[in-house]
Amino acid sequence: MVKRIGLIVPSSNVTVETELPRILRGVEDVDFTFHSSRMRMHAVTPEGLAAMNAQRERCVVEVGDAGVDAVLYACLVAIMATGLGEHEHAEFAVAEQLASGGVNPAVLSSAGALPRALHESGARRVALVMPYMRSLAEQVVAYLENEGLDVADWRALEVSDNTEVGCIPPERVMAAARDLDLTGVDAVVLSCCVQMPSLSIIESAERELGVPVLSAATAGAYCLLRSLNIPVDIPNAGSLLRADAVTV
Repeated sequence: MVKRIGLIVPSSNVTVETELPRILRGVEDVDFTFHSSRMRMHAVTPEGLAAMNAQRERCVVEVGDAGVDAVLYACLVAIMATGLGEHEHAEFAVAEQLASGGVNPAVLSSAGALPRALHESGARRVALVMPYMRSLAEQVVAYLENEGLDVADWRALEVSDNTEVGCIPPERVMAAARDLDLTGVDAVVLSCCVQMPSLSIIESAERELGVPVLSAATAGAYCLLRSLNIPVDIPNAGSLLRADAVTV
């Protein structure tokens, strides 16, 4: 079976197109292909994000032309910074535009996938690591709390250049995670951003921190599989993606 995944990504993002295929290669009996359209964006600022979001309609047309089975709007903060609950409006607008062109794939966003994955995994009290400047990080915290989550603690690495975000070393991400107060926390979001790399350390972070660890990328993969009715059972990417695994 082959499933085509459409990705709408910032032009400077290189991580989601690396981590998501790596994760989904762990699905047995399904071959995934990936088809991206890019929105120009370099600075992760309110102005830069607004200019990027304005390019969405062109990108939707382009990925729709590929006859994809699912579309992921893969920039978490671009939607969360627009307003509380905005992922629902954005996903509806993308689905409506695609339907007007005669295609009806599943439509998701990183901003919607993260709270959905947390809720479905049973997590309510969470801690976050983010690359954003403090003002944007505060908006992400408010957004997740509006989705019914309790953000117990968070760290913002305050990197505004999106190209630099993709080069943040795993050691720096893990150092921020170790600095979190994890008292009573159900899960840690090691990378609350699809551009900040974290896949290589999720398993070791779970062992060290003693709680489930996920990222915007693993949450996106989880929700893509759920939307396509494909069992979630992928090794080496955190407990979220072992959700359907049979344990003895």
